[in-house]
Amino acid sequence: MAAFPLLAVDIGNTTTVLGLADASRTLTHTWRVRTNRDQLPDDLALQLHGLFTLAGAAIPRAAVLSSVAPPVGENYALALRRHFMIEPFTVSAETLPDVTVELDQPGAVGADRLCNLFGAEKYLDRCDYAVVVDFGTSTNFDVIGRGRRFLGGVLATGAQVSADALFARAAKLPRISLEAPASAIGKNTVHALQSGLVYGYAEMVDGLLRRIRAELPGEAVSIATGGFSRTVQGICREIDHYDETLTLRGLVELWASRQAVGARPPATV
Repeated sequence: MAAFPLLAVDIGNTTTVLGLADASRTLTHTWRVRTNRDQLPDDLALQLHGLFTLAGAAIPRAAVLSSVAPPVGENYALALRRHFMIEPFTVSAETLPDVTVELDQPGAVGADRLCNLFGAEKYLDRCDYAVVVDFGTSTNFDVIGRGRRFLGGVLATGAQVSADALFARAAKLPRISLEAPASAIGKNTVHALQSGLVYGYAEMVDGLLRRIRAELPGEAVSIATGGFSRTVQGICREIDHYDETLTLRGLVELWASRQAVGARPPATV
């Protein structure tokens, strides 16, 4: 199919995740790179070409783009146009007419949260609602209803951001790796910090999930994604599934849904 290989690009404030999908909508290659606001379109084109070459992957024929860092998203789009002759599909509430965004300002919803909506659909087997906990620079709780309804959510400070703020304000505290210690009661400064930052954060996530579920009129399944989800896996009691590629896979499903409803994919020029 002319639309494949499909390049999916999820640009976050800290990390950019990229993937190539084949005609079966399966991710065949994925990459994770640092989001760099100083890179120009030509820099990004070199980066993309290098990733494809190193992996022995085919050059994409189409692209779908989600960005919460507008200058970076625009530069990726320019790189794809100039050097790969691809017009990317850019995700926003305005470009998804089959999605209902039940917010006071629908256009303000982040593109990554709309991708999560599509990625979570496969978990809605027996539930009318899903909550995606996306652990990134911020931790987003995305509340989704059957029928592609984005109902709202919660925005919390990310675990690493919380840790960095603590270390910046307390000069004597050592910088530590965010990993779970053997017990909640710390016997030294490092273990005490790890307990507070990991177990404390997991309890915050569990508490918010309980509150969200209590406000919904039906059962809700919960899915965790994002880098920090690996750290709290097995610690959070309220999370049902862990899916590290949920947002990227959501981008691919979102693209496929555009074709299914008759939207013409951006042509290769």
